[in-house]
Amino acid sequence: MNIKQHTAEGHEQAALWNGRAGRAWVDAQASLDRLFAPFENLLVSEARTAAARRVLDVGCGTGATTLAIARTLGGEGACTGADISEPMIAAARARAEREGASASFICGDVQRYPFESASFDMIVSRFGVMFFDSPVQAFANLRHAANDGAALRAIAWRSAAENPFMTTAEQAAAPLLPNLPVRKPGAAGQFAFADRDRVASILEESGWGGIDIRAIDVECTFSESDLLGYLTRLGPVGLALQDEADERRRAEVVETVRAAFEPYVYGAGARFTAACWMIAAQALSVPAEPKGATHA
Repeated sequence: MNIKQHTAEGHEQAALWNGRAGRAWVDAQASLDRLFAPFENLLVSEARTAAARRVLDVGCGTGATTLAIARTLGGEGACTGADISEPMIAAARARAEREGASASFICGDVQRYPFESASFDMIVSRFGVMFFDSPVQAFANLRHAANDGAALRAIAWRSAAENPFMTTAEQAAAPLLPNLPVRKPGAAGQFAFADRDRVASILEESGWGGIDIRAIDVECTFSESDLLGYLTRLGPVGLALQDEADERRRAEVVETVRAAFEPYVYGAGARFTAACWMIAAQALSVPAEPKGATHA
């Protein structure tokens, strides 16, 4: 991929998460927090085990994991969340203020943000590392921000084939919404880290060692109301429906897509297994120099 393609992808991600997608995630904050609570708990446990004191949460969204880790650290440490989305960071800051939490938030592109050198002893991420247009640059910059020996713990999706729940909506809606965007293999996005070997290579090239990429399968649940909100607001179909002016067509899409999720429905809600990676690594004592980042 050439520089122009990287730049285009970066602008696409910034536009997406500062536009409708970011606002939709803010609106769905409560249901998404419930859905992803098992992953939050995993990262909180990792932070507790590592006895971390200065933690960076990458792609923090509306701040649920950042705040959970801050609560765990108590007065003995602090957690900083970073995200490219202004709407989500605004929501995260408001939550932190309400809680009086030892958490702060950065709105910026982690790939290029001028972090202070060796300012964190742990870096975590809940589904936030798959959206970099230049992942080696991003992880090299994160290595710059980490102490020697700092722990990295990141959760990322495995392949689309292993996560059929996540593509059910677009497959069902495709005949009715012919302009749905097509997922590009390897491009920045939900399944960009599907290939374990590629992830390991990215980390090695950017100054991380002790790499352990382990498959985890986590049961997730939706209430019926949360499921309908997910279908109509989030993902490619949800974003397309926000632009759909024809109410009859919109209702048809919602009905068709909701029916496609019946295999996942149990009682008053839905259940699926999330096929993910738990990515673990350690900051090497001789880091790779971040490419393109400007440091203080």
